[in-house]
Amino acid sequence: MKRLIPIAAVFLFLTACSTAPSVYTPAEGGGYGYSEQQLEENRYRVSYSGNSATSRERVEDYLLYRASELTLQNGYDYFVMTARDTEPRTSYYGSGTPYAGWPPGYGFYGYGGGGFGVGLSTSTARPVTRYRAYADIVLYRGETPEKDSWAYDAREVMDQLGPELVRKGEN
Repeated sequence: MKRLIPIAAVFLFLTACSTAPSVYTPAEGGGYGYSEQQLEENRYRVSYSGNSATSRERVEDYLLYRASELTLQNGYDYFVMTARDTEPRTSYYGSGTPYAGWPPGYGFYGYGGGGFGVGLSTSTARPVTRYRAYADIVLYRGETPEKDSWAYDAREVMDQLGPELVRKGEN
């Protein structure tokens, strides 16, 4: 029974650390999801922030889907990206063992003037990367220009990416 408790504790820790990829949802309170800001009548800045389990590709797909959705909601047919970027944000998390007392090798009287110490011994560190994609878009009506590689037909993008979307409550 005594062995089972540490094993159960490790299992619970690993379960708590596992994260499902972000779902397609509005960002609430600075969290994960999409957001937009209207800059002019037909110009927006759109962004999507994913969590640590959301791939760069999915973050960029969700950004394109939101830009397409916004285009159609406002009565336009296509959008042109005027700026676009995806920012990785990497944090490092480590495991360590805290200690308080005399450092190893020192006793109460101390060898060589050792004293009381507090610290953290880090044994491993792992990177965790989250992606945030953003684009400035301009909305237009009519046929999508074929020769403009930054122009996207909103309906076509939604048809292509829609089946891959994971919405809140679907995972």
